[in-house]
Amino acid sequence: MSYIYNPKTKGSGIITAIPQKGRCPNNCEDCFFQNGRSYLEPLEENLPNMPSKEQARGMVVRVNDGNDSNNQQAFVIEACKKYDHKFYNTSMPINLDHFDAPVVLTVNPGNLVDKNFWKIDTPPKNLMYVRVLTNTWNAENVKNAVAFYTKKEIPTILTFMAYHDHLTIPFEHRTHYILRKRTINEYFAIKRSSFLRIMSQFKENPLVFSCGNEGITSSCRFCGNCLREYFVTVERMKK
Repeated sequence: MSYIYNPKTKGSGIITAIPQKGRCPNNCEDCFFQNGRSYLEPLEENLPNMPSKEQARGMVVRVNDGNDSNNQQAFVIEACKKYDHKFYNTSMPINLDHFDAPVVLTVNPGNLVDKNFWKIDTPPKNLMYVRVLTNTWNAENVKNAVAFYTKKEIPTILTFMAYHDHLTIPFEHRTHYILRKRTINEYFAIKRSSFLRIMSQFKENPLVFSCGNEGITSSCRFCGNCLREYFVTVERMKK
């Protein structure tokens, strides 16, 4: 099976890896990996999707750009031992310190998106950053998550949701979204003006960043959050 590159990370210094077969058991609504629009479709034929050690040399491996690193955690760790530089991705707030490298936690996955978020009272050293799923109607949840984690000196990345069905968006918020291409697919994605309005609320907080630059590009090449926080976390883990 030939390795398939994630077009979003092209030219960024990041390469992606998914060790597991099949779909993610978390089954989060509006997840690109689950909704049939992944660059790896058909998943039954293209998973696992693992770069060789040679392909990953000199790059940072993002483990589980689809699925979840806490799904079969021991298997995932073993499968990725060959990579010199890697970080894991999970939306399950368990066993984070069991990972042998930095880990990113999505704190408001699935049904929590608008209502609540996972709270890690004592973040482990290898917690690279937390990822907060963001839209124009979950402002209170986002603010609470940002406050909780940045007070603990944990970087917080706002990841703006996009929707393939506009009916998913509350009627009064549809004016904040526009149908546009993001990497390879068209989604109803947040307008530039609404994105800037939300980000402006956190401009005085040096620990808050956005995943990509909505309305301009979602390419990892022009972001750099993961590379920056990966190396910061590796340094912290040495102490």
